[in-house]
Amino acid sequence: MQSPETSHQVSEGSGFWAYPSVLVGLVGAGIQASRTPRLHEREGAAQGLRYIYKLIDLEALGIDASALPEILTAAQLFGFAGLNVTHPCKQAVIPLLDELSPDARALGAVNTVVLKDGLRIGHNTDWWGFAESFRRELPDVRKDRVVQFGAGGAGAAVAHALLTLGAGEVIVVDIDEVRARNLVAALCERFGPGRASASSAPAEAMVLADGMVNTTPLGMAKYPGMAVSAELLRLDLWVADIVYFPLETELLREARARGCRTMSGGGMAVFQAVGAFRLFTGREPDTGRMLRHFAEM
Repeated sequence: MQSPETSHQVSEGSGFWAYPSVLVGLVGAGIQASRTPRLHEREGAAQGLRYIYKLIDLEALGIDASALPEILTAAQLFGFAGLNVTHPCKQAVIPLLDELSPDARALGAVNTVVLKDGLRIGHNTDWWGFAESFRRELPDVRKDRVVQFGAGGAGAAVAHALLTLGAGEVIVVDIDEVRARNLVAALCERFGPGRASASSAPAEAMVLADGMVNTTPLGMAKYPGMAVSAELLRLDLWVADIVYFPLETELLREARARGCRTMSGGGMAVFQAVGAFRLFTGREPDTGRMLRHFAEM
């Protein structure tokens, strides 16, 4: 099995020159608009790497998450250094892995799989990505009560980040109430009783909230719409969305129209990529440069 950086020799004139090569990919559904490939490839080029980032779009291929075993096997056979994993595979991929990092195990969700020495090692850089973005963009907001829409893989990461950042209570709303309750139980086990709760009444939950976060796919180009009614948005509420294509979702547009402070999914996208790049290459990425590259896109 290749290491993350494989030396290739290319003939040029009478001499040879060697350069390190990295092959990685993103597995998910409806990901054609993703900026992640260019973000990784530009940082790789800036570091002198031949960095190739492939999209493995389940929707475009006409398959679903049940094809993950074959995808992982193929990636190993073709010498991929690793794979990023997004909706709907962040939890489905876990039984197929050999090891989990402490963060991935605690969250029960994986967004980065490192393929090394014949092993599949799952990591989660989503939670740190959200936390770092929040620290920079909404450092001074109240967060005694935060309503979070979505309890999937991304939701697990964001709720963990919010509580790590000092949120008093995260109220989880999900159409799958069992999944919401399971996430809440895991959060309370890690952070203490009362730090998280589940609600099936979003209107009631929003009344006393300081802020809200959308961690569902709603707002993506493929899944238009909002997880919450626009009438529940008010001036004193901050609103965050982890969707970043499009960067301005309907939720953020409605929130800004009502005077809310907002945070897009762009920062989380960059910072989770920072963590993934580090894992794939063993090199330290230039965070400022990656933020600039993302803004230029």
